[in-house]
Amino acid sequence: MDDAALFEPHRAHLRGVAYRMLGSLSEADDAVQEAWLRLARSDTDGVVNLRAWLTTVVSRVCLDMLRSRASRREDPLDVHVPDPVVRLLPGPGTEAPEGPEDRAVLADSVGLALLVVLDTLSPSERLAFVLHDVFAVPFDEIGVVLERSPGAAKQLASRARARLRAAGPHADPARARGADARHHRDVVEAFVAASRDGDLERLARLLAPDVTLHADTGAGPAGPSRTVRGADAVIAQARQFAALATAARVVLVNGVAGVLVAPHGKPFAVLGFTVDDGLVTELDILADPDRLARLDLTAVLP
Repeated sequence: MDDAALFEPHRAHLRGVAYRMLGSLSEADDAVQEAWLRLARSDTDGVVNLRAWLTTVVSRVCLDMLRSRASRREDPLDVHVPDPVVRLLPGPGTEAPEGPEDRAVLADSVGLALLVVLDTLSPSERLAFVLHDVFAVPFDEIGVVLERSPGAAKQLASRARARLRAAGPHADPARARGADARHHRDVVEAFVAASRDGDLERLARLLAPDVTLHADTGAGPAGPSRTVRGADAVIAQARQFAALATAARVVLVNGVAGVLVAPHGKPFAVLGFTVDDGLVTELDILADPDRLARLDLTAVLP
């Protein structure tokens, strides 16, 4: 069997690992491609478990990319919203139009809120958490990737878990998997309707008092990137959204209802929502024109 035939059954899994590690679809594809090249250059005749071998390879590639990213980032407080995976919202009784790679990326409801928190971890913490808690890789194998002992790898994952707990329930992957998708969609649709109507009182009733908004705008027309906290501050931001709300449509963003704003068919922003007990607890907005242009949004544009 040639290398391509050996590799393809594992591509979706590897892309899922890389996306969780990097929060970037383009970088995840680069990491998977590098894993393929390393397979093509290697003698794997003695490899018993090729999936585990490839997972180790792509994890090492991602670790190098994360470390390089950390060394380049001058301001640790920069607002960064990871790449969203945007798909059409399925109609009643229909499935979302996804391929196997999409399902691998969206499995376990990898919400933007979780990816935002993962961005605050060190590269080693992120790798240990993702591989162990999401993909059930044993700590002895994670230790090999990190060039540390299994005990040290376990401690890194524990520290990552503590950071996630401190970030609140919106960053809990288990809670995200148990979310009521229909109720989540109702809240998002109500948010869009209130924004279109300019009904700030109705909008306020949809927001948790301590709601957080992350807006990653790059050099785009939406103003500077920012993080704002508290319902009053988010409502003030929503006033700016009202004029664009007529161009908003509800779509799937990382497996749950979110919003694509595309006036005249041109992507302006993607909004990811975290909903807890019927209230929006976090809004993650990507409005960076350069990054939006790199996303595959053709199927969801009006």
